[in-house]
Parts: sequence; C-alpha cells; structure tokens
Amino acid sequence: MMNTGNIKVMIADDESIVRKGLRSTVPWERFGMEVVADSPNGQAAWEAFLEFRPQVVITDIVMPEMDGIELSHKVKQLAPETRIILLSCHRDFEYAQEGIRLGASGYLLKTAFEDEELEAMLGKFQRELSDTSDQGYEQEERLSAQLFAWLNGHSDRFPQELKKLCSRSGQADAKPLSLYLVKTAGCNSSWNSLLQEQGSQERDLRCGKLLPYSTDSCYWIIPEEVKEAADSLLVAIKSRCGKLIWNSRGGLQDSEELQEAFQALHKEAELERVYGLSGEDWPDPILHAVHLLHEYPADEWSAAELAQKVGLSRSHFSILFKKTVGDSFIAFQYKRKLRLAYGLLRETSLTMQEIAEKTGLGDSKYFSKWFKRCTGQTPSQYRAEQKGESW
Repeated sequence: MMNTGNIKVMIADDESIVRKGLRSTVPWERFGMEVVADSPNGQAAWEAFLEFRPQVVITDIVMPEMDGIELSHKVKQLAPETRIILLSCHRDFEYAQEGIRLGASGYLLKTAFEDEELEAMLGKFQRELSDTSDQGYEQEERLSAQLFAWLNGHSDRFPQELKKLCSRSGQADAKPLSLYLVKTAGCNSSWNSLLQEQGSQERDLRCGKLLPYSTDSCYWIIPEEVKEAADSLLVAIKSRCGKLIWNSRGGLQDSEELQEAFQALHKEAELERVYGLSGEDWPDPILHAVHLLHEYPADEWSAAELAQKVGLSRSHFSILFKKTVGDSFIAFQYKRKLRLAYGLLRETSLTMQEIAEKTGLGDSKYFSKWFKRCTGQTPSQYRAEQKGESW
C-alpha cells in the first residue's frame, strides 16, 4: 500500500558527532522525511535497515564490523529502490566510485560538503520516492482489480501480469512459492495490519506479496522456504483473533502452478460462501487451547491437563488438535517454544536463565541442551550469529 507517512531515513557513521549533526541540522520535515535510526557501525546499520526499512540511507564508507560499501551492496540486493548517500573522506574516493557502481545515488566529502548539496539530493529523493509510492500503489490496485476480474471470469489479463511479477521478483526460475488465501472477517483488521502489528520478529515474512481481494480477504504469496514460519505466525495470530481463517497451496514452481493455486483457493472460498461449508473453522475447545498456550508461554501444559481445561477427553483432544492445527500436541509445543526462544535470543538481552523461565524450560542448563538438540547450535552461538558477532 502507499506510504502516507514520512520518508524514513537511516544514518550510519562511527562518529557520534556526525550522526548527531545530521540529525539536528538538516531540516528533515521540509523534505517529508524522518530519521528513524542512526547506527555506529555497519552491522548495527544492517539490523536497523531490516527492522525499519528506510527509503534513504546515509552511510559512512569506513566503519567497523561492516563497511559502507558492503552495507550498500546488501541494501541494494534486498531493496533496489533505496536511495543511498555515501559519506567519504578524500582518501576514500576509489571506494566511493565503487559505491556508485553498486547503485548509490551520490557521495559527499565529510570534510567539505555544503548544506545545499545534501538538501538538493534530499529534494530529488523526495520527488522520486513520492512518484514511486504513487506508482506502486496504483500498480497494486490494478493488479488486485485484475485478479478479481480474472477469478470471476471477466478478464484474462491477470495471468500475464502474474508472469511479469514473478519475473521481476526473480522467482520465475527460482525457489518454489506458497500461496495463502487469508480471510479476516470479524478480526477488525486487514491481514496487512495484522502482519505489521506482529513487529520485527516476523521480518523474514515481509518478502511476501499481498494482493487484496475484498475488504476482508487477500492472497499472500511467500517463498516456500518460510512456509513453516508463516504457518506458525497464522496460528499465533489466530490465538488472539479467533475469526482468522486461511487456506493454502504450496510447492508452486512457476506462474502457471501459481495460477492454478489461485483458482483452487477461490473455488474453495466460493463453496464455503455459497453452501456455508468451512473446513477451516476451529472448534472452540482447540481455539481455547491454543490461546492458553500462547497467553501463558512459561506454563508447562500436558495434553491431559489442557484437554481437561477445555472440556475434552485426552484422546479426543489429541485427535482433534492434530486435525485442526496440523501438528501433534507435542510437535506444536516444540515449535512454539523454539519460536519463542528464537525471538528472545534475537530481540532481547535476557540471560539464558531468564529465557529458560519464559519458555517454560526450567533452568539454563536444560534450556541450552534442549535448544542445541533442536537446532544443532547452542543458544549463545545463535545469539552471536544473529548479532553478527564472532564466536
């Protein structure tokens, strides 16, 4: 959707005086911009970029942990439309040229640049990014309209547009995709809003493509490799928004298979609408159980205890849980705890003992053994890897 807020800016420089100076002296509001992050090194800048997705990056070339050239390369690979300004000294001129070749929009000499130079660049970015946002919004609206017309037999333009979309995203001959039809009637939020509310822990899923179909449903295309994360996310959101419903098709190798998946999911949705059929409505006891598991992550529930809590026999609960959620109760518990542990290790500075307690895994020693058994690495190794530290 079109970004109606400020253009987000990130500053990366290992000199605090430079970061503070740019923050305080540049009239960002005049250009419809807001500095959302400033980072003292390249690795921290990369993590901030993944979290905030700024449209403008101003970065020093020589920085610890990751230099500005490598940062620019990673940013351009992930988000080619990002505008990058390199800050350099005279001795960095060759590196600045390399940055320009990578797609940086320009460079400024830190020792001599004039305010007018930077402001001229920002004004240019403002005009370009405003045009890009409008064009992106119009393209998304047009694609959604074509999808609706195609699925309802009024036009055959969508398949060709879908082929172009896959080609532009580099997925025409790449890894397989999964397609979801997500229905949010009764949730008081769109799927896009629910995704945004989930926050930075779900950044791996932001690479998906959303195509709204109606006010309370949309199609969601994601790489197959993140399908397990997507399924876990859907279950987690359903635990607090019980009306959420979804169907999916996976292992889609090309745009033709993607088209077939669109049609199959649409046909299922129409049958549900016309005949009142729905295989995705969760029984109240299972919805209550999943809600309890997510609401009290440190509690150690057994299948028998949870079954009694929601009013079912243990055997009936186990069968119904597997049929509804897709995982056995034990497998679901493992995935839920592992997902929680990943987030706490990546996003917080909690000790291993504190994380063990929050995940209901007792003490730090047991937690470390359990985590390594599940993932092949210790919690400390995973945390260091995520923060870009050497181990």
